[in-house]
Amino acid sequence: MRLQSKTAIIVGGGQSPGKTVGTGRAAAITFAREGARVLVVDADAGSAEETKAMIDDEGGVACVCQADITQLDQCHAFAQACVKEFGRIDILHNNAGLMQGDDDITNLDEETWDRIHAVNVKGMFFSCKAVVPHMYKQKSGVITNISSTAGVWSGDPYIAYNTSKAGVNGLTTALVIDCARHGVRVNAIMPGMIDTPFGVDSTAATKGLDRDDLVKRRERNIPLNNKLGDAWDVANVAVFLASDEARFVTGAIIPVDGGQLLNRN
Repeated sequence: MRLQSKTAIIVGGGQSPGKTVGTGRAAAITFAREGARVLVVDADAGSAEETKAMIDDEGGVACVCQADITQLDQCHAFAQACVKEFGRIDILHNNAGLMQGDDDITNLDEETWDRIHAVNVKGMFFSCKAVVPHMYKQKSGVITNISSTAGVWSGDPYIAYNTSKAGVNGLTTALVIDCARHGVRVNAIMPGMIDTPFGVDSTAATKGLDRDDLVKRRERNIPLNNKLGDAWDVANVAVFLASDEARFVTGAIIPVDGGQLLNRN
């Protein structure tokens, strides 16, 4: 197993309701399948418990911590909970994100801008801030931040979300050198059009669209087989980055998008 005996914190390890699995839940399950002991962190304790139950059913090891990552004390609390339960923190997988209410520049309000940035950027900063000291003591660790291709380029005018994901990329690269001195690697994954409850179901509901029609429309923009990716595609890349196979990989920002970024027509 590629993550045998390692301990992973999955921030945003629950998911919103939908037809498919979300990237945080898929990461938690895949990490556990690869031998990691997993702390599932989510603002929705019930959803985190559902993820834990799935891991339990497969014979994995997991526990749950409810946290609002926009509050630094709650980030410190889940870091301490992981150390108390498992003795160390080897992996921090930052998956939590928010997009609801985003709009174009003329319609986006200040409250929505602040809320999205509080979760997507400040929350990720806080979770890193809470976990990094534990990794520094160990002289080892891996941080993987889930960004988005929207942080580089997007055909949709989602002002707050797009800029927040550009911020995630900036946070990732800003951490690399200092963390490297302590044996800690920091990378990011940029999912493109992925078939998840967050990416498809929520958008379809907000825009009043048929889910299947939305999927078909998006698939036309994916060069690789004209198919959306799924959460397992993202999780598999995350496992590689968290594993010793990637021991010399830090500062990478990896698109998982089926060629979407290179297909801007």
